[in-house]
Amino acid sequence: VELDLQRSVQAVLRELSTQTPALQSNQGMWRWSLHRKVERDPSKSPALVRILLRELEKAESEDLRHVIIPLLHTVMYVLTKATGITEELYQRTYAFCTRLLTLPTPYCTVALDCATRLKTETAVPGTLYQRMVIAEQNLMNEPYPYQERVFLFVDPELVSASVCSALLLEIEAAQVQQTPEACMRHVVSHALQAALGEACHAGALHRKLQDPVQERPPSIPLPSPSITFHLWTGKEQLWKELVLFLRPRSQPRLSTDLEVLDLQGLRPDRELARVSVLSTDSGIERDLPLGADELPAPSSPDMERAGLQRKGGIKKRVWPLDFLMPGSWDGPPGLHRRTGRPGGDGEVLPGVSRLHTARVLVLGDDRMLGRLAQAYHRLRKRETQKFCLTPRLSLQLYYIPVLAPEKPAASRQTELGELAAFLGRVDPWYQSTINTLCPAIHKLAEMPPSLDTSRTVDPFILDVLTYYVRMGTQPIYFQIYTVKIFFSDLSQDPAEDIFLIELKVKIQDSKFPKDGFSPKKRGVAEGPGAELSLCYQKALLSHRPREVTVSLRATGLVLKAIPASDTEVSGSPHCPLPAAPVTDHTCLNVSVTEVVKSSNLAGRSFSTVTNTFRTNNIQIQSQDQRLLTLSLDKDDQRTFRDVVRFEVAPCPEPCSGAQKSKAPWLNSHGEKEMETTKAKPKPLLMPINTFSGIVQ
Repeated sequence: VELDLQRSVQAVLRELSTQTPALQSNQGMWRWSLHRKVERDPSKSPALVRILLRELEKAESEDLRHVIIPLLHTVMYVLTKATGITEELYQRTYAFCTRLLTLPTPYCTVALDCATRLKTETAVPGTLYQRMVIAEQNLMNEPYPYQERVFLFVDPELVSASVCSALLLEIEAAQVQQTPEACMRHVVSHALQAALGEACHAGALHRKLQDPVQERPPSIPLPSPSITFHLWTGKEQLWKELVLFLRPRSQPRLSTDLEVLDLQGLRPDRELARVSVLSTDSGIERDLPLGADELPAPSSPDMERAGLQRKGGIKKRVWPLDFLMPGSWDGPPGLHRRTGRPGGDGEVLPGVSRLHTARVLVLGDDRMLGRLAQAYHRLRKRETQKFCLTPRLSLQLYYIPVLAPEKPAASRQTELGELAAFLGRVDPWYQSTINTLCPAIHKLAEMPPSLDTSRTVDPFILDVLTYYVRMGTQPIYFQIYTVKIFFSDLSQDPAEDIFLIELKVKIQDSKFPKDGFSPKKRGVAEGPGAELSLCYQKALLSHRPREVTVSLRATGLVLKAIPASDTEVSGSPHCPLPAAPVTDHTCLNVSVTEVVKSSNLAGRSFSTVTNTFRTNNIQIQSQDQRLLTLSLDKDDQRTFRDVVRFEVAPCPEPCSGAQKSKAPWLNSHGEKEMETTKAKPKPLLMPINTFSGIVQ
């Protein structure tokens, strides 16, 4: 038994250490098959933990850091589900995690999270399993009131209908067998077996719980989380689903602060603004009448007026400015994280806990991520107008690439997987587990559908999705960029949009009319492309602003926000890419296809050369009446034509440029004045969860 498990573990390690595995079809299968062996026979769990600990200690001694986090995640996943683990194995795992705390991120961050969970499990056996099932299945539990839900979003315009229907049937077939009663039986059975150990008579316990008795020691499954399937319809859909998730199941209506949202149409932003009301309240608590803090009885006629009364006066704690703007929402987790909830977020506001965790999982290519960035930006803007989601909800974003089947003559397939390739380069476990899932999804879609939901399912894809949302706890932050677009038609208002991955510029053949334009003399070759004026701020090691203005003739240019090579991943002297978001280090990679004119005996000729540079922001304008076409995030639906000028800059966090007041000072007339300064806007960063974050 131990030899078979050892071979499976070695296969996982070989896959992590090999850039091009010999069998592409087996990629990602070894980890899944390893966990399935333990699920079918729980008595193998202690042997597997011992093998994994030996490999972890070997990797530590030989400094093989690229396998530490994958092996650590594998150990923790086994320990969460197993019941027969000895105290000695728990102590060895905990001691190993504490030794990793001296390493840089992400090793110390992952190790701290694992050590915290191990300490909880050793204090009360079975706690990790119990909390996970209660939260994921939304079981009503007063001591542990946390709730989670996985939102699976698929855009039917980007993913084929066969893939959408196959995934939906797979999820329904697995979850139809998971009733709340069955999940509670699993929780009770697991808790008793974990606490009593060998003294627990598993067969008698299952008979009492009315579970079917098996010949071998019964395996207690870990139910898959609650997953809801959604077809992507627009950038407002994410906000709607999250608000509906916060609605208590026992209430047919939303709570008071959520009722103002019009879920049918989601009224325009200007209608959500707060209306100013004349107030005679001094703001001093002693000026309140006696008993003003007491709530009237529900049947009292004063109950209707109670909603208009001020309660608490100045003794109530005011939310800090950082809380009023969502800049601290889901920021990078530090080493001192609160415990007690699934994501470790604890309390965001005094007295308000994040009881809900929304795990948003999107499937698709780079175009889907661009649309997700639009929805994320829209959601953050709404938070500045109605601060109702941030204190109550922890938002976690996940991404699984689903690209079109690769064809021999098609190169667009690899172009649309740029962000997935980046995640695979910086996180080897993401590459091995998630980036290899696309062929399996297409294979599932080609299989004939089975409408029999009572069949016993053993779904590989659903298990991988579940493993990802449970163990993918380390976010990688991506800068969102804003672009302001000016058109040739002066009567048309400038447009504003955002992009996450790429902005591509093409030169149109048509020109725009301009008063007083004098055409060039005949016989002068104009040449291909267009004359462009570029004004940008160069990214320097010193981070000092340096403006550069240049004019050149180009046939096109591309602005990329994702590093394209391994050297850019680890960082460069001009624009390092840190593991945590640092605003000074965000930069765009600009590639300009410049036209070079040369003269020879045969006349003038033109050639092209590609120049690249890095910048924080850039302004580009057409100088010779050539119109431009902009394409955002490779999405044909997000194309702008007849453009003469555009400006690109890091997208600021909504409401992050608020004014800050300083101490009062005396002016020349002896009167007190308040000095106000405008704070530097924080950049808007969109996190995508991976297993380890960026491994340096």
